[in-house]
Amino acid sequence: MTKDIYDRTVAYIVENQDKFYRLAYSYVRDKDSALDVVQNSVIKALENCYNLKNEKAISTWMYRIVVNEALQYIRKNKREISMEPGEMPEKIYHEEAYDKDREIYERVQALGEPGRTVIFLHFYEDMTLQQIAQITKTNVNTVKSRLYAALKKLQKGWKEETA
Repeated sequence: MTKDIYDRTVAYIVENQDKFYRLAYSYVRDKDSALDVVQNSVIKALENCYNLKNEKAISTWMYRIVVNEALQYIRKNKREISMEPGEMPEKIYHEEAYDKDREIYERVQALGEPGRTVIFLHFYEDMTLQQIAQITKTNVNTVKSRLYAALKKLQKGWKEETA
């Protein structure tokens, strides 16, 4: 039975690794950092998969791990790294999945933390409000209010720009 949950966890991770990377990238906005976040998330998931009480909740459980790891990475690496004189900055990397809707993506990135998470999970990862509530450990009504507030901010900014 315990080997079975481990195998299911591995299969789920392999099947959805691109989604986890996209989600991590949406937070850290750096290719290598997103890979680090996903790697840490996978390690944490495999170490703790035996503690999972409901096997049907593996999806929300794994997304919660990725979100928490991304937020932890951001908190840990908040300070900027100063460059030495003469040192060239690294070439900017653009994730192809977000290049199509770059302007919308940039606006979503500018939102505050709770709204940004809800927008990414709902629109970019096609999750239901109930799933988002489980991942963020909040009430469904809180998720709804965060979603509508974030959409209102996006709409307001869009109208101001076009006016």
